[in-house]
Amino acid sequence: MNIGVETEQIEFKKSTGELKEGVISIASMLNKHRSGVLYFGVKNDGEVIGQQIGDNTLRDISQAIANFIKPQIIPSISFELIDDKNIIKITVEGNERPYSAYGKYYMRSADEDREISPSVLRNLMMSNADSIVNLESNNQELSFSQLKLLYANAGFTLNDETYCHNLNLLTQAGKYNLMAYILADNNSFSVKVAKFKGKDKTELITRNEYGYKCLLVAIKQVLDYAEAINETSVEINGGLRKETKLFDMDCFREAWLNACLHNSWIKKTPPAVYFFEDRIEIISIGGLPDDYSLEDFFAGRSRPVNLELQQIMVQLDYIEQTGHGVPLIVSKYGRKVFDITENFITVTLPLNISKAENKSSVLVESTSLPKIQQQIIDIISGNEFITVKDLAIELNLSATAINNGIKRLKEIGLLSRVGSRKNGRWVVHK
Repeated sequence: MNIGVETEQIEFKKSTGELKEGVISIASMLNKHRSGVLYFGVKNDGEVIGQQIGDNTLRDISQAIANFIKPQIIPSISFELIDDKNIIKITVEGNERPYSAYGKYYMRSADEDREISPSVLRNLMMSNADSIVNLESNNQELSFSQLKLLYANAGFTLNDETYCHNLNLLTQAGKYNLMAYILADNNSFSVKVAKFKGKDKTELITRNEYGYKCLLVAIKQVLDYAEAINETSVEINGGLRKETKLFDMDCFREAWLNACLHNSWIKKTPPAVYFFEDRIEIISIGGLPDDYSLEDFFAGRSRPVNLELQQIMVQLDYIEQTGHGVPLIVSKYGRKVFDITENFITVTLPLNISKAENKSSVLVESTSLPKIQQQIIDIISGNEFITVKDLAIELNLSATAINNGIKRLKEIGLLSRVGSRKNGRWVVHK
């Protein structure tokens, strides 16, 4: 039986007598595509001839991969029976390029493994292959109605014949790339916003999922949620009135947008937001670029990890190319709120809770409500029978954001519900 042809991500070896060559092919495929499949027991033309399997066969393969590919990877090794013949299938994935095999570096070209110098390989990967526009999406059945609507709302008209090319949603081979997958109507990225009861993750109160959709829609939903819970406290002291937000929304916005823009999406983990009793943590994957210093970072010298995504976010007025986000956060909270490691960037924004805890001196007034809550009050005042769904449509927000706003309004005594969920009405308490 014939199982196909060798490609840039598939390699055939007749037996484990070619184990060294197979290990080299693994490193070569990882360097080109971050993944690959190696078969033992298959001729170069795809004909299955079978592989003799002894007591130590799998262990020898595993040890060779562990000992001679650096950085180390963990392969998936399995048997397959085809026409009563055993073959061995090794599947690998890895994002920590460049990978060496037996101390040398290789790059896949068609079905060949070509040696390349470490410096040339690293430069090649930094300048090209790591970009989300050059990585092919595993899913090629994508639609972009949400992205098109965002452009329409911003006053742009996208040409159905050219927008994929103009927005850099295609690889050079004409396939949808990773950025296209991130911006598609449906994807596998789950953007999580979790709220915990205390100062650690022991007790979870709520967890909202804003992913599995166009990233730009999810970004806005997270901002809506944050604004909905960003309550205002009013302190009356000696006749003087002072309003204080729970947190600085402008700083949160900049931290969240930066987390999404500079996230290392090639590692297939989206950024996340965690709300605690005393703070907010915004976490993105990936540290600073190799040639980008801490001083560059804190000075606001823009160095987008995902340049093409930045261009789209600028067009849709999500961000500006001024690099003011980090300096803004530093001016408000200082450098200490940034925790930068090799694999993560965490921004921790403290909450203004000290004065809110003094219930005798704090009043909450409808005139100082967050924007979303005030909009809900205004609309309900004119239509006491309006549904959450119709509120969401009128305000162009998610149902989750509306429900969060209603919940807060009920907590502070400005809103109540009379009657059943289906036939009841809203009551606004002035």
